[in-house]
Amino acid sequence: MEEYRDTTGSKIGMWLFLLSEILLFGGLFLLYSSYRYKNPLDFHLAAWELNRVLGTLNTLILITSSLWVALSIFFIQKGNRKLSMLFLLVAIFFGILFLTVKYVEWTAKIEHGFYPNSPRLLGGSKGEILFFGLYYSMTGLHGLHVLVGVFILSIMLVLMARGKINENRFVPLENSGLYWHLVDIIWIFLFPLFYLIT
Repeated sequence: MEEYRDTTGSKIGMWLFLLSEILLFGGLFLLYSSYRYKNPLDFHLAAWELNRVLGTLNTLILITSSLWVALSIFFIQKGNRKLSMLFLLVAIFFGILFLTVKYVEWTAKIEHGFYPNSPRLLGGSKGEILFFGLYYSMTGLHGLHVLVGVFILSIMLVLMARGKINENRFVPLENSGLYWHLVDIIWIFLFPLFYLIT
């Protein structure tokens, strides 16, 4: 009974944390919507400067990483620690791959003069400045969440290797998976807002 209360509290705490994250990004999405409404043409033209191929690739990477996390949780519940660890390791790799692609994309934008307070951007329209300000803020904040997620999943991998996460005690991995799925869902909203805007 005591163990049940511990896991229930942990799950409720995680859901409350995820709610705070939804409120944070929800506020940013509202801000984006407001600025886009006021500057539709500028946002449309600025979006064409982004690399849709890299954005799509990152979407596929992150969605697939959520699958690996789900499989890791499934197999630890079934008592297959080795397979669970393998899938978790793959998910961590995909998280690092996502960050690498984002780094390549940001580097290319910066080299072309599209970064906050750059002469090229300051010479553009107000809407273009707002678009790239939001782009760097929101994708940067999301990237930070991915980095934290990779760190958390790595801790789960170590705990699994030490036998502290197993078929009888897997709630920490479940909670980590919830966080990772939220990071995935946020990107699913960010991708069309910045890359597929019309």
